[in-house]
Amino acid sequence: MASIPDLPVSIDDIRAAHARIAPAIVRTPTLVSKTLSELTGATVYLKFENLQFTAAYKERGALNTLLQLPGDTKGVIAASAGNHAQGLAYHADRLGIPATIVMPTTTPIVKITQTEGHNANVILFGETFDDAYGHARQLERERGLTFVHPFDDRRIIAGQGTTAIEMLEDAPDIDCFVTPIGGGGLISGMAVVARAAERPIDVVGVEAELFPSMHNRVNHGALPCGGETLAEGIAVKEPGAITSRMVELLVDEITLVSERSLEKAVSLLVQIEKTVVEGAGAAGLAALIQHPDRFQGRTVGLVLCGGNIDTRLLANVLVRDLARSGRLARVQIRLQDQPGALFKLAGVFDAERVNIMEVYHQRIFTSLPAKGLITEIECETRDRAHLERLLTAVRAAGYEADLIELA
Repeated sequence: MASIPDLPVSIDDIRAAHARIAPAIVRTPTLVSKTLSELTGATVYLKFENLQFTAAYKERGALNTLLQLPGDTKGVIAASAGNHAQGLAYHADRLGIPATIVMPTTTPIVKITQTEGHNANVILFGETFDDAYGHARQLERERGLTFVHPFDDRRIIAGQGTTAIEMLEDAPDIDCFVTPIGGGGLISGMAVVARAAERPIDVVGVEAELFPSMHNRVNHGALPCGGETLAEGIAVKEPGAITSRMVELLVDEITLVSERSLEKAVSLLVQIEKTVVEGAGAAGLAALIQHPDRFQGRTVGLVLCGGNIDTRLLANVLVRDLARSGRLARVQIRLQDQPGALFKLAGVFDAERVNIMEVYHQRIFTSLPAKGLITEIECETRDRAHLERLLTAVRAAGYEADLIELA
């Protein structure tokens, strides 16, 4: 383990950054979640960085960098999938510094409009962060702008590390940070703070299974990297050079989480904590859900690092979670095509006190005989056990019934 002074960013850098940015950022709360603690078997502290003005921790590093730029800076430019863009644009606007942001064309609309709302010039280019990054560096040279990297910059890392300083001040019993990794800026800064503490604090990184870039880098692996992930904020194919070195030296472990775990984490935070968190911001909780034995009995600090999720996507995630828990279901049932068939079937649903929401009849595009039909009924039940009772009752009444499961 390297000593702290040998690192690109020191604890003194992070303390100085905290003093520098504190007047202009929100001191977000770090609160224990009793319900999530009971669910996971760990004592879970949540740092609500989704309550920053731009709804993400990225403001910290962006502001720390802006405050150290020369007075004659012509303007700043960045490449970002969203949260770095908003943090940089907001604070650049406050400080009177023109900002240009290059975003991938796949960036959620909510992040584009919010960035433009901070008077930034938004340019959409390419489908990935790497495409946007290359174009931003070209514009940097052509226009004489100052590039502000979203993660691979010592000033950025120091700013992000201030999150951990506040967490340990508010919850000194934390003995394990479980932190999302995209490019690695947040976990690098937090790991420096952890290693400077007077007692051991584990640092565990979390990546989406679809984008294990830092996991590959540190473990010399070759897992495939790409795809559509709910955690687009950490969907980075190439982590930073500075951050990779720091993660390799300071981080105990990097764990990977599935899309289903990410969806479950987002849904739990809405239901239990009544707080909206994007997929990347929920990655820490997803790790506790998917790997409970790893964190059993620990006092865990999670950063809810962003809350900028498209409302339509959030609605889809919540409904899918209801379906997986058995509270919403679609049941496929074979009927005879004769008067009263659907009415009699509805009587079974009524007897089981199951609410029918939608009914889909299929007579033509089916492999059944001409007098047969398939009906699909979307319904609302109390829980999985209630759903199973319904299926049992339908089959007992003489019908063939199958549950249509989500992937």
